[in-house]
Amino acid sequence: MLHHLSFAVADIERAAKFYDHVLSALGYVRVFEDLRPGEKDQAVGYGLEGEGDRFCIKQASASSASVGSGFHLAFAAPNRSAVHEFHKQALLHGGRDNGRPGPRPDYGPHYYACFVVDPDGHRVEAVINSPAASPGR
Repeated sequence: MLHHLSFAVADIERAAKFYDHVLSALGYVRVFEDLRPGEKDQAVGYGLEGEGDRFCIKQASASSASVGSGFHLAFAAPNRSAVHEFHKQALLHGGRDNGRPGPRPDYGPHYYACFVVDPDGHRVEAVINSPAASPGR
């Protein structure tokens, strides 16, 4: 249904560093960048190598980079180890823990996820929800 999603960020370089690390843990890469320090409308897009962006961060003023109540974004993880790596990278690069990696039986029998808050206050998740996912880490 969705083609792509964008977040407004107060500091594009800080946000790009954060998302470079956490999304690489899930196999996603920077697929485009429009970085011009000091100028308006800078952006960085992420997706699968060789494809277009599915997630984009865009520079905004600190006052307009607000986060909506109740909104969060879940990124698909290829396996449980990637969920753990996403969480680790988030904490190393300015994110805050909002739910350690582990099973979430309230969301389903195969739901395995972690939750973090990025440096701009956006709530993001890495999840695998598959019966084929290994039970171990």
